[in-house]
Parts: sequence; structure tokens; C-alpha cells
Amino acid sequence: MGPLPAVAAIRHAVRVSLSALAPGDLVLVACSGGADSLALAAAVAFEAPKAGILAGGITIDHGLQPGSAEQAARVCRVLTELGLSPALAVRVDVPAPGGSDPYQGPEAAARTARYGALAAAADATGTAGSAWIMLGHTLDDQAETVLLGLARGSGARSLAGMAPASGRYLRPLLPIRRAQTVAACTALGLTAWDDPQNCDPAFTRARVRRELMPALAAVLGPGVAEALARTADLLRADADALDAIAATEAVRLGGPSAGLADGWPADAIGGLPEAIRHRVLRQAALAAGCPAGALSSRHITSLDALVTEWHGQRWADLPGGVRGQRRYGRLLFTRAGGPGVAPRARTAVGSEDPGGRE
Repeated sequence: MGPLPAVAAIRHAVRVSLSALAPGDLVLVACSGGADSLALAAAVAFEAPKAGILAGGITIDHGLQPGSAEQAARVCRVLTELGLSPALAVRVDVPAPGGSDPYQGPEAAARTARYGALAAAADATGTAGSAWIMLGHTLDDQAETVLLGLARGSGARSLAGMAPASGRYLRPLLPIRRAQTVAACTALGLTAWDDPQNCDPAFTRARVRRELMPALAAVLGPGVAEALARTADLLRADADALDAIAATEAVRLGGPSAGLADGWPADAIGGLPEAIRHRVLRQAALAAGCPAGALSSRHITSLDALVTEWHGQRWADLPGGVRGQRRYGRLLFTRAGGPGVAPRARTAVGSEDPGGRE
């Protein structure tokens, strides 16, 4: 008799994701001990050896709850019992709200700390280009992410949700429902941890999960989560195409470094189609030092007015103390009350924060 359907579905999803890797590559499973990441860890432990892939696990202790160190140690023991090696527990310090980055709330600060620790662990345990990180985001997480993006009004890229592969981050469970991961853990005799923050109404995602998604299902009927996930897939393909065009246009216009030194040609940007123009302006603002999480469509619209509706307005104030100004037909970025800003290292146009749920 083969594995139960939920176990088989998760193993298949992991097998598909691993097929893009090379024998000898290392995969670290990010595991909180919850049902999603625990079911993922078990599937990776089963499938990776057959593909010649090295498989380890890592749990992040945010230090935000009593007993977090003990929980991290317990997860490490489970990862080891599953056969994952190395099995790591890493403690991170999450800045308090209003600390070093005033544009990050507590959820975003925890995510930033977590992903930094995951990347550092992959660098330390693998070789360049061959260390990957698997995350346990499910179809339900994808649906919640789309709703959160819709509420922010932040455009197609945000509504595109999480990609199955983004840089070194892999999300094989995006086709899998949360109920399937719970069923898989039960079938495999794995005791999942229920993070109390998942029920804490202080967190926006928890409210979406516990209140909004059930309300939508009650009003619209079953299949809401699947429909939202399909929407993300469709919008991601569109956003990827538009981002590629915008990246080409940004290079043609001189790129972020030249733009900061000499200014971007305002009329040339203004002549671009709106969808492309807004992406180029976003790249310019990020390169000037605007925090990505704080840069909203309102800020991009204010920049857009400098290149499409110029009537002598002074400047556009942006997050991070950056100002966009039009001078002598060029779009320049300066610090508020200070000299021009230096280029800020960043990834290509449209690269996504590997964020997802908390």
C-alpha cells in the first residue's frame, strides 16, 4: 500500500521542485515546527536522497515568545530524527517597532531577520550557487498574500503573490492546501506545533486567516483560495513580462547609477506607457535609497507627475528622506535638505521580497 493521498501529494510537489536542482546541491528546509514546514521537511527527507540532493533543516528562534529556545531545540531534534543534516537552530534579534528601520512593522522586521539568517546559514553550509532554501508556504498562504496585496492597493506585482522559485528560495507547497499538510503530519505520526501568533488578532495576516477567508468562503462558496492562487499565477506572468520591459528601458535611459549622478531624462520617461513608466520610476526611487516596504503607489504617482504633468512643482517627498525633483528637464533624487544621494545596491527591476507569511 502506498502513502496516503496527502503524503503522496506533498512528496510529488517536492520531487518536482528538486528536479530543477543538480545532484550534490544542498537544500535547507526552513522549519518552524508547524504542520506546513514539518510536512515539507518529512517530504524532503524522503525525496532528496533519491535525487542525490543533500538535505538539511533550519529553524529560526525569533525570541519573541516565552519558551522559544526550547521550541527551536525540539524542532532541531525532529529534523535530525527525519534524517536531515545539518539540523540548525539560529537565534535572531528582531528590532523593536520604531527602531533602526521606522518603515518596518513587527511582522516585516521578523521576516527581514528570518530571511537574513536563512541566507547566512545557506552560505555557511553550502557552496556558492548550490545551496537552496525551501519554504513551506501553501496555497492558503498564497491566497492570504493576494488579499493583503489587494488591501494595500500595491499593484500587480504584489497581487502576483509568491513565486514557486525566487532566487535561492523554493516554495514547492504552493499547490498544496493547509489541510493536506495537517493530514500528512497525522499520517506520519508527526506532532506539529501550533504557533499562538497565528491566532493573535494583533497580526493582520492572522485576522485574514481566521476571519476574512472563512467569511469569503461562506459568501462566495468553496474554491475561493484556489481562485485567488490562480489570480496570482496569471498576474505574476504579466508582471514578469512588464518588469523585463521596464528593466530594458531603464538601461536604455542610463540605469540607476547614471540617473543618480546626472538625473533621469524626464521627457523620455514621460513618453513610456504608464505600466512601464511606473516600474522605471520605482526602480529609480529604490536605487536612490527609498525603503521598498514603505514605497507606495502614492509615492510613484507623485514622481509620475514630475514627468507627465510638469507645471513647476517643487518636489516629491519619498520614504527614507529622499526627494524626487525635476531640474532642467532631468529627474533628480536628493536627500531632503541635503546633497544628492548615492546609488543603493539592489536587485533587478521587479525582484520580489521573498516574504510571504510571517
